[in-house]
Amino acid sequence: MPPTSPTAAPALTSRPARGSYAVLVVDEPPLGEHLSRAAGRWDVRCLRGGEAVKAVRGFRPDAIVLDVTRGGRLLPRLRAVLPGVPILFLTALDSLRDRPAGLRAGADDYVTRPFSVDEVVIRLRGLLRDAGAALAVGDLTLDQETHEVRRAGQEIRLTPTEFELLRLLMRHPGRALSKAQILDRVWAYDFAGQGNIVELYISYLRRKIDADRRPMIHTLRGVGYVLRPAA
Repeated sequence: MPPTSPTAAPALTSRPARGSYAVLVVDEPPLGEHLSRAAGRWDVRCLRGGEAVKAVRGFRPDAIVLDVTRGGRLLPRLRAVLPGVPILFLTALDSLRDRPAGLRAGADDYVTRPFSVDEVVIRLRGLLRDAGAALAVGDLTLDQETHEVRRAGQEIRLTPTEFELLRLLMRHPGRALSKAQILDRVWAYDFAGQGNIVELYISYLRRKIDADRRPMIHTLRGVGYVLRPAA
């Protein structure tokens, strides 16, 4: 579907067909056109700036793609209107300040320019898959709406930071995450000798998740940390 003109914001009230996703792109129209072709059945609408905030109330997208240089200031407003909708923002490769600022403002992930449209689709699919209420790895479950965590049915109480760290690990089961990646996504700043805080919170999680049980959180020396179902 071709992108909607910015002057037609009030028309964004329909929802896509069953089995499809509605995606709002806050960027120049060409990206919306390319994304629409790459994503197939997705209903992709493209708007600029403040028009997007008005449109989402009727359109109710399943995900948002936002160019941080053109609409970064809108991110907190979009997050306030749609608190549970995944937001993927686009940033320049050398813009070190955009990434932590965008994550702090409520984005879920980012892609750096230059990028392929296929990469954007893959990232969006991952965010849409993870946007459901529950995550499960082995006998460990995490409810993203109630923030309830259980292992083998037993409730585990976590601090907000511990919860975000566990959610990140559970979104990528079996995948090694470096300290830099964890800092970027949980604490929203670049790696600058702050790996000790990651180690500290990993130890907190282990005491609660793995205590008196077969371990799920593993250290890969020189690589990072990985969460796997208990053997």
